[in-house]
Amino acid sequence: MSEVLIVGSVALDTVETPFGRVGRALGGAATYAATAASFFTGVRMVGVVGEDFPEEHLDFLRSRGVDLRGLERVPGKTFHWSGRYVGDLSQAETLATDLNVFADFNPTLPEAYRDTEYVFLANIDPELQRNVLRQVRAPRWTACDTMNFWIAGKRAALLELLEQVHLVLLNDAEARQLTGESDLGRAAQQILQGGPQAVVIKKGAHGAALYTEQPGESFPRWFSVPSYPVPVVRDPTGAGDSFAGGLMGYLAATEDLSEPNLRRAVVYGSVLASFNIEDFSLNRQRTLTREEIEERYEGFRRITAF
Repeated sequence: MSEVLIVGSVALDTVETPFGRVGRALGGAATYAATAASFFTGVRMVGVVGEDFPEEHLDFLRSRGVDLRGLERVPGKTFHWSGRYVGDLSQAETLATDLNVFADFNPTLPEAYRDTEYVFLANIDPELQRNVLRQVRAPRWTACDTMNFWIAGKRAALLELLEQVHLVLLNDAEARQLTGESDLGRAAQQILQGGPQAVVIKKGAHGAALYTEQPGESFPRWFSVPSYPVPVVRDPTGAGDSFAGGLMGYLAATEDLSEPNLRRAVVYGSVLASFNIEDFSLNRQRTLTREEIEERYEGFRRITAF
């Protein structure tokens, strides 16, 4: 079993949905991903917070076994995002983005982190993601997330990053934006030709798809998993990061990078995302057990078997 290194944002979120509102709750891409991964293996997290970041949130991460030696606390205020969801909760309306100390975030890995074999680069500037990769000595599997802002504004740096990672995660709109292809299969094929060994395209309420190149095959091999039918979606914030963390945590725990195991990792990522959306912030993860995870994994098996 290997540990996984996760680098990204740690935040305080103010979120409103039809089911309620939370103010300055624990959030951030690295936080969601690290918590999800911690259900499978040890996690090393790199991020930055301000003086206002509550100690109780650090206690929660420690309770999940997350190594916080890479989390800096610096003078100033913690990154704060405020948004609300309406309608089908598929898209957040951003009300405020206060970068605060995150504006000067330049991740520096502790020496003990530099031999980590599994690395997830959550959604940050691709130049910073590349800088992290330069600090890791011999990673076995690296994955990155990105977003439309970087695709539009840092395209060259992002394309260079994709040459260096094994897996890229992005949503369907971002895949189309990056490649100019309307068909997701052709979009994935173009991304694979740029360097990665695998592409995961997240489709929100419609699940996720894994694309991998296989020797001798002219088109990427495709695996698709639906979203789990959760009775009530209270807060979708962090679902994609929970998906990525669950996927990477499972890969690091099993140390199996075969295509069949990548498929299993996608399902486990979907399981963690499905629990995340059941409550605000990381409240559901505070009570979540490995037994519940395995039960829902089998639920995925049942609803996709024919």
